[in-house]
This record gives sequence, structure tokens and C-alpha cells, in this order.
Amino acid sequence: MTLGTLIGACGGEAVQVPDLNAEATGAYTSDLLSDVMAHCPDGAVLITVQNHTNTVAVCTLVGAPAILIVHGREIPDDMRAAAAREGIALLRTTDDQFNASLKIGRALAAGEQA
Repeated sequence: MTLGTLIGACGGEAVQVPDLNAEATGAYTSDLLSDVMAHCPDGAVLITVQNHTNTVAVCTLVGAPAILIVHGREIPDDMRAAAAREGIALLRTTDDQFNASLKIGRALAAGEQA
């Protein structure tokens, strides 16, 4: 699914998206960056509360095209700058991790059936 479709599916906010047509092939939810490095599949959007530059670095390592920050947390300027340099999209939602994951999971499942 495209990032544009994903944003609509989760009711999120596109804080900084270099390409709305970039593809997301899945999602991974974790707040432990070592877990993300070990298990996040290439092409998956990371759903997390971790709003700092290390999150961008980890997403670059694992090939995640976007970070969805939950609970409406602010996204600091240094994180925005790092994401812009790396071409990582930054999204935000007021949902918690569970509900954001559920919405994206449903949208991904619906896309597979289409």
C-alpha cells in the first residue's frame, strides 16, 4: 500500500512525507529499537512512541520507509531533519500503538484481497 493510502487508513497526519506514492509492505510495532533492528521487515512502517533521531537511524538500517509516531507526540526538529536526509516519512496519530496497528493491519489485509 502507498504511504498516502496508509495515512488515510490510520487517520494519521503526514508530518513530513517525501513521497506519498512510496510503498509500505507491512508494519512493525515496537518501542525497543534493538527489537526493531532484529525483527522489523524491510518495507514495513514502524509504529512507535520513540520520537528521536535514533529511530530514524534504525529505520534506515532495516529499510523502513516511514515512522508512525503514536499518542500525538511531538516530533522534534532534529528528528525531522534526520528523516529528511534519509528519505524516511514521518507520520503521527493520536491513537495508541494497538489501535494504530489494528487500523494499518486491516488496511493491509484489505489491500491483499483487492
